[in-house]
Amino acid sequence: MLDMQRRLSNSFYALTSLPATAMGFALCIQISALSWLLSTKYYLDIHEIGIVWAAGPLAGILGQVIIGFISDKTWFWGGRRRPFILIGGTLAALSVFLLPRIEVVADLLGVTNLLVVAVIIALTLDLSINISFNPTRSLIADVTPEGQARTRGYTWMQTISGFWGVMAYLIGAFIDNYALIAIGVIVVLAFSVLPVFLVQEPRELAPETAASATPAAATSTDWGQLWRLWTAHAFSWFGVQAMFVYIIAFIQQHVVAAGATAEQAAAQSGHVIAISFAVMNVVGFLLPALVLAPLGARIGRVRTQAICIGIMALAYFAIALFARSPASLYVLMAVVGIGWAAVVSLPFAIMSEKVDKRRMGFFMGLFNLSVVLPQLATTGVGYVLRDAADKSLLFLICGGCLAVSAVLWTFVSDARAAEALEPALANSH
Repeated sequence: MLDMQRRLSNSFYALTSLPATAMGFALCIQISALSWLLSTKYYLDIHEIGIVWAAGPLAGILGQVIIGFISDKTWFWGGRRRPFILIGGTLAALSVFLLPRIEVVADLLGVTNLLVVAVIIALTLDLSINISFNPTRSLIADVTPEGQARTRGYTWMQTISGFWGVMAYLIGAFIDNYALIAIGVIVVLAFSVLPVFLVQEPRELAPETAASATPAAATSTDWGQLWRLWTAHAFSWFGVQAMFVYIIAFIQQHVVAAGATAEQAAAQSGHVIAISFAVMNVVGFLLPALVLAPLGARIGRVRTQAICIGIMALAYFAIALFARSPASLYVLMAVVGIGWAAVVSLPFAIMSEKVDKRRMGFFMGLFNLSVVLPQLATTGVGYVLRDAADKSLLFLICGGCLAVSAVLWTFVSDARAAEALEPALANSH
């Protein structure tokens, strides 16, 4: 195992991707099943579903920053990130198990309001994911050198995680969401616990120094660039999260066959959601390693990110105007996947080379605020959609946010990434 780690082999990249894959799988379950369960089994209104989803960002606001800060400075159970991955993964698996058993938990607690119990379970799940997600991403930065090797680590992370995400959505589509939840409990637990014992974490997070950089430059944090990056990423995530939470309303109005009974509509909407996200994630896991990493090396990762986000915005507008059947929605969700592939891979590599490497967990936590604060803000979209006659408004809102994000990404510098790539590019000529 140590030889595999020293050589930075493909097997090692795959192994380090599994803890993040476990958390990604838990999120896929949440995306595929949570809104569907709350709407079709517990009959919550669309704005109430938004309240349940808001529990996750609330957990992430403090969870990732605090866990990131602690994990930078803590060493126990043989690792810096390992303990939090183990704890978070175990709790996440338990929370997934409880998702379809909200009424059972309510009875045990003696609570009659299902909304309260749903919020508690969603909060526990997201807090568990947040305990682990930051360390899983920081682990990759800890065990890979800057430049192409680190970009490769994060693109491998998205490739492996995306593949399993597709499997999650296909299980939900062709079996059912209950089978997805049962399988998910095993996957989340196994992928969280087993890999972390096979990866050796560095005892000290020593600063890395590129050949062309001074030690001071290598350990500095470019706060101006970080704020630009966080702002651009925040607009991306607002558009993404609003789609995750409220697409059920759009599908029920525009895609489910007219005249279907309540039971048929519930089954059809669950199937369409699962297939839609499966299609999106097929593109999302194929593009990072096969297309985005090579393209980023050629034209820059920031420019690649901006282009992909712009394409995603156009796809959202097209869904609002033209997606009136499952087939048309699936085609356009494949285009959405181009932006999704970039959102979940490139920003981590870009950000990791603009901060002090010895505080990677802390900065990963701060970076997560550009995800969870927009997620929390999307609660307001539920109230807008509740009063909107045409639920296509959802994708007009999301598309506008993605368009703003694409513009903001053009203000982020790619200078450090270019420096890291110069030696590899020179050797290729």
